[in-house]
Amino acid sequence: MDEREPLAFFHHLSDPQREDMIEWLDGPARDVWNYHWPYRARAEQLPPPGDWRTWLVLAGRGFGKTRAGAEWARMVAEADPGARIALVGATLHEARAVMVEGESGLLSIGAPWRSPRYESSLRRLSWPNGAQATLYSAGEPEALRGPQHSHAWCDEIAKWDDASGQARRAWDNLLMGLRLGADPRIVATTTPRAVPLIARLLGHEPSGEVAVTRGSTFDNAANLPERFIAAMRAEFGESQLARQELHGELIADIEGALWTRALLERVRETRLPPVTRVVIGVDPPASAHGDACGIVVVGLGEDNVARVMADLTVEKASPETWARAVSRGAQAWQADRVVAEANQGGAMVESVLRAASAALPLRLVHASRGKSARAEPVAALYETGRVRHCGQFPALEDELCGLMPGGEYRGPGRSPDRADAAVWALSELMLGRAAEPRVRWE
Repeated sequence: MDEREPLAFFHHLSDPQREDMIEWLDGPARDVWNYHWPYRARAEQLPPPGDWRTWLVLAGRGFGKTRAGAEWARMVAEADPGARIALVGATLHEARAVMVEGESGLLSIGAPWRSPRYESSLRRLSWPNGAQATLYSAGEPEALRGPQHSHAWCDEIAKWDDASGQARRAWDNLLMGLRLGADPRIVATTTPRAVPLIARLLGHEPSGEVAVTRGSTFDNAANLPERFIAAMRAEFGESQLARQELHGELIADIEGALWTRALLERVRETRLPPVTRVVIGVDPPASAHGDACGIVVVGLGEDNVARVMADLTVEKASPETWARAVSRGAQAWQADRVVAEANQGGAMVESVLRAASAALPLRLVHASRGKSARAEPVAALYETGRVRHCGQFPALEDELCGLMPGGEYRGPGRSPDRADAAVWALSELMLGRAAEPRVRWE
C-alpha cells in the first residue's frame, strides 16, 4: 500500500494553495477529504514504498509515531473487510489508553461514519465493513501463540519488557501467527533504545525486509506548542538524553563500558518480590543549584538478590528540596539506611538531611576513588545475576552504560549522579566494606 505517489504533489504546495484546492470541492467531498490522512500527513508519516514486511518508525517523542501507526491500521481496516489486525502494546492498559483511546488512537481519527466500535470485554475493535483488530500485551507472549492475523501494529517496542527474552518471544509468536491475507505486514512505532529486539530488526534493514523511518521531535514542530519546543531545546540541548528521546538517535553501547544495554535487559524484572532491607543511595550535588542529586532506592530480596526499585533523582534543586526528596523517599519505601556521599561538604550534607528528617537512618561515606572505579565491583554483581532492575530506569541506565573501567565516564551529562547513588546503595546492601576498601565510615 503506497499512499505517497498519487498525492505527492500536495507536499510541494503551500498551505494556502492546498486550502484553495479544497475549496473547489462540494460539501460531502470536502468532508471526506478532511479525513484523508495522506493529505494531512507529513511524507515520513506515510508507509514507505517497497516490498517490506516490517515498517519500523524509530523517532523521537512527539514525532507523530502513534498517529502514523494508527492511521496505517485504519487504512488497512477500511480497505480490507477481511483484515484481522493485532494491536500490541507494552501492556494491555497502554494498548487501550494509547493505541485505541488516546488522542492519536484509533477511536480519535478518521471519519466518524467509519469509526470502529470498541468492545472492551473482548479487547476488540470492529469496523462497519467487518474488519477487526484485537488488543494484546507484549508482557503476555503466550496470548499471541495461536491467534492468526493479517496485519499488526506494535507500539513502543523498545519499552516491551524483555526479562528472560519476553519481548522477543512476543514478537516471534506474533510473526508465526501473521499468516492471513496475501500480504501480511507489521508496523512498529517506538522511541529508540538499544534493546535486543530493536537491534534484531535493524539487522534486517539491508535486506529490505524491514523498512526504517527515522525522525525527530522537531520534525513535527508545526503541530507542537512553541513553548514546548523551546523548553526541550533549553532543557536538554544536545545531551545524550536529547539525542535519544528527542532526535530519535539510537545510542549504541560504548565499547568496554562496565554495563551494556543487553546486560541491563537481561536483569530486568516486572514484579517486585518481598524485600528484607531497603537502602537509599544519595549523591548530593556539589553546589546549591548544580548537577542533579542522585537518589536511588534498592532492596534486598529474600533470595539474597538486590533490586533497583526506584530512581527519585531531582534536577537542579536547592539543598532543602533534594533533602526533602530523600526524606519522602525514605518514608515511602521504609528505608532502614540512607547512604550519602559526603566528599562535597559533609557537614552541609548531614545538616540539610537532618533538617528534613531528624530520624533519618543516615550514614555518610567518603569516597577515596572515582565514581567509575567504585562501580567495578557492583558491575560484577550484575554479571553474576545478583542485581536486578524492577522496571525501566532509562536515565539511570544511560549513566551506568557510560561508566568505564579505571574511572572514566563517557555517559550523558557531566557527572553520573544517578549511577553513583545506585553504586553507593548497592555497595551498602551487597558488599559492605569490601566495595570501598579505603572508605572511612562515619
